This record gives sequence, C-alpha cells and structure tokens, in this order.
Amino acid sequence: MNFGVIGYGYWGPNVVRNLASLEDSQVAAIAELSPAAQNRARKAYPGIHITADAMEVITSPNIDAIAVITPVWTHYELAKAALENGKHVFVEKPFTSNVAQGEKLIDIAIQKNLRIMVDHTFLFTGAVRKISQLLREGTLGKLYYYDSTRVNLGLFQHDINVLWDLAPHDLSIMDHVIEGSPEAVVATGQCHLNSHEDVAFMTLYFPENVIAHINVNWLSPVKVRTTLIGGEKRMLVWNDLENDEKVKVYDKGVNINNSEGLYKLLVNYRSGDMWSPQLEQLEALHQELTYFVDCISTGKDPFNDGCAGLRVVKMLEAASESIGKRGSLVYL
Repeated sequence: MNFGVIGYGYWGPNVVRNLASLEDSQVAAIAELSPAAQNRARKAYPGIHITADAMEVITSPNIDAIAVITPVWTHYELAKAALENGKHVFVEKPFTSNVAQGEKLIDIAIQKNLRIMVDHTFLFTGAVRKISQLLREGTLGKLYYYDSTRVNLGLFQHDINVLWDLAPHDLSIMDHVIEGSPEAVVATGQCHLNSHEDVAFMTLYFPENVIAHINVNWLSPVKVRTTLIGGEKRMLVWNDLENDEKVKVYDKGVNINNSEGLYKLLVNYRSGDMWSPQLEQLEALHQELTYFVDCISTGKDPFNDGCAGLRVVKMLEAASESIGKRGSLVYL
C-alpha cells in the first residue's frame, strides 16, 4: 500500500518512520513546504520523492492513502482533496477546525467508500488499552469521575488555543473508555502571550452522574501528564511520565450507610492494596498505522474514524463557545 505524507515538521517524521517500517506499506512521496524540513527528509529517506506541492502527491495515481500531518486549519482542504481523488486519509488530531468541515469529510468518505482515521495515538498505548479493559470488566465499579492534568511549558501554537492543542488527547480517550456521550460542557480560559488561550479548564457532564475535568496549560513550570479515574469499587492513577508502573489501581473508596435517617450518615473509608497491571510495550503510532492499513485492506471502519474525530471536535467547539461566554454551560 503506497502512502503519501503531507507535512514533515514535528510529527511527520514519526509517521513516515512507522509507515516505512510496516511490511504491507511504503511511503511513495512526502510533501513539505519548508526547505529545511525537505532536506531532513531527503537525508533520512533518499529513495522517497520529496516535493513542495501537496497536490502532486494527492493526485498521484500511484498513491493509495494520504497522511495529513499539517496545522489544523489546513486539514479540511487537504483531506477533502485526497478523498475526492480516491485516497484513504489519516489525519492528525484534531480532525478539523469545526463540525461542519468534519461532517462534509465523512459524507465524502461514505460516498466513495473510503476510510478516514484520525490520529488519536493514545488509544493505542498500553496504558489506555489496559484502562479500557479495566473499565469494561468493571474492576473500578460504577464510574464516578475522570480528572486529567496535561500541562507543560510550550509548545505554543499560533493557529489554535491550548484546548484544541492538548485536550483532544483526553477527549478521545474519554470518548473511547466512558460509556455514553457528554451532555454538556463548561470551559474557562485566559490569554496571556498571544490571542489564543494558553491556560484552560474544561468540565464535561456525562449521564449517570459521571463528571470529567481537563486542565491544560502551556505556562506550567513542570510537565505533568496525570489522570485520575475514580469508581465505586476502586480508583486508578495513570502517570504517563513514569517509565515503569504507569498505571496503578488502588483498592480505596468510601462506603456510606444511611440506615438511621438522613442526618446520621455513616462514612466508612476503605483502604486496600495497590497494584500495577502489566502494560504492552509496543509503540502506539506503529500499532495505529498497522491497524489503519488493516482497515483499508479489509474495508472495515476504524474505531478512531471520522465520526470519532467529529465527536471530539464537537466537544472542542462547545468548549470554545463556553469560553467566549465566560464559562457558561453549553449543551451538546
């Protein structure tokens, strides 16, 4: 399967490296505007055609699928052109700049029987796969909350705010592991260094009293990638910066007995063992691209398809609306 890759900046080299390593695929061409990035690509892959013209790659009859690894505001036009030229599409997150664009791309893909995959890489990590398994098996019991902190100093984006940059990771994970869709969103944020929010907080209300919260920040003195997931039976901590024992499950919780009336609640704190499940050690992007090639070959829709990407964009669009209204509740 021949791939064309558009964009060889920050994430593009990782996509090219993994596609080139797959048994059932090869990279036929790379489109990149930056001369410096073009030189890096030529030095790393002398046998791959390098061009500054994305349309040369998109219209090539020798290419089966296009990977769009470019700024968010370019995703729609590039992915639309690729689909209209009969190519399957792999798109970096977030899927599109707005809901209408995402809906249009999905319609084109359905009409032409083409696959769209949105690069929600974290869904293919050993940690998220294990968390998903634990939630499905009921290890944590009834879900109470999902609380994520994803902060660091930079990298500042010029076309999107910190929510659109960092929150898609957690929103795609929530969409994958939490049953049901969020009903409403509240978000707040503030700009300090340019016209885009560099600090933001987002709260999502799910059915069954499940609440989720995301803290994203480009102005943190330390890098933090920690998620807490609380359930009725057990609680889980995922620290993605840990080399070992990224996921820890705590047999801790609270039992409340109300047998003597509303004014005599009996609270019992439960504290048991902590254990860290074994996680797969394979590279997530390699797993994801292998899965994409398999979906194209078999004609099945990936679980991180255009519809999954659209659900994330809907949440981001609602969060942007809420920020514009100084934290008002926005229903989805």
